Amino acid sequence: MPVRILSAAFEAWKSVTDAMAECGNVTASLDQEFRTKLSAAFAAKPALYQMAGVSNTTIPPLLNQNTIRPLNDLVEKHGQHLKPNQLIKVGDDIVAVAMMVNTQELAYRKDIFDELGLEVPGTYDELFEVAEKIRESDKVAYPLGGTTMSGWNLALEWINFYASLAGDSFVNPDGTPNFNNENGIRALELLKRTTEYMDPEYLMSDSTFVQQQMQHGKIAMANLWASRVGAMDNEAESTVVGKVHTAPSPIAAEGARPVAMLYWDGIVIPRNISDEAAEAAFRVAMEGLSTEMVQAHNDDAVWLIDGYQPGRLAEGAVATATADPGPVPYPMTIEMGLVHSAIGNQISGFFTGTKSAEAALMAAEEEYRTAAGEAGLLH
Repeated sequence: MPVRILSAAFEAWKSVTDAMAECGNVTASLDQEFRTKLSAAFAAKPALYQMAGVSNTTIPPLLNQNTIRPLNDLVEKHGQHLKPNQLIKVGDDIVAVAMMVNTQELAYRKDIFDELGLEVPGTYDELFEVAEKIRESDKVAYPLGGTTMSGWNLALEWINFYASLAGDSFVNPDGTPNFNNENGIRALELLKRTTEYMDPEYLMSDSTFVQQQMQHGKIAMANLWASRVGAMDNEAESTVVGKVHTAPSPIAAEGARPVAMLYWDGIVIPRNISDEAAEAAFRVAMEGLSTEMVQAHNDDAVWLIDGYQPGRLAEGAVATATADPGPVPYPMTIEMGLVHSAIGNQISGFFTGTKSAEAALMAAEEEYRTAAGEAGLLH
């Protein structure tokens, strides 16, 4: 029975889907814009894919549409080896199986830091000081890289800064927004300041762009997804093998959390397929999420699967996740999805100079209120 998979396009998903493909009759579509296609693909009857790779940032629309199949029966039949922290639940339903955790870590060129006598920054004030010295040295084209592409990526960067300053208080208990405030403005200002040290085309910079910037020696630092940093030692595409080290994501201010949140990536199966197709997809998933796959691709992710040994390029992510106070999980809620969309749609104007920070957040708040009201989330 054929199994079609839709997922993001970073290295961990390539490793996992390649392992799944060894089962035969498996086709994987690795697409960095997959999140824009998921909802319609799962809502189709029958669903256009038998499996998808999601995270806690991309699963909320599927939960809202009730298009994910609960996996309890399949876990009981074929997934007895799975760890409790791999089973993502909503109520009593297992809605996803996580394969890895993800967060931001500071990836930096240790050779450049050593040559210039620089200390690894622990705060963003220190990061700006280091960035200035790197810029003066002309060692690289730009001191810093960032996933600041206008829209979803830029919003996520702002979310990380806001979470560093304010935890997960994006929405009040009654569903009203809680981000148009001093912490929201401070998060915008800090994010804007980082762009002063980046490629001027930073509003076109996604994770792949930053990964390649560092691989090609164009930047010296990036607060980047741990799932991307492992590619720095890929000899087939990187010119900086062995030169990149990692540290915890810097904090936004004294006493704050790291500029990061905690994420997971894993698989879901659509509701709109037959039981036979769902079982075939789950069995393929278990073949891909195996100890053998992890041992062959240890440094591609911070795996939740038996056999994983954290390497040099994951040390920063582990330190980020275990900081005190540490990062909060990205809320797996409909409200958070609406916040993310509203921020992504409205804050670009602050970076292009057409809106003040206050006006950008006010516009995002208004967009959120409209969407949350239509969804019946305001109480």
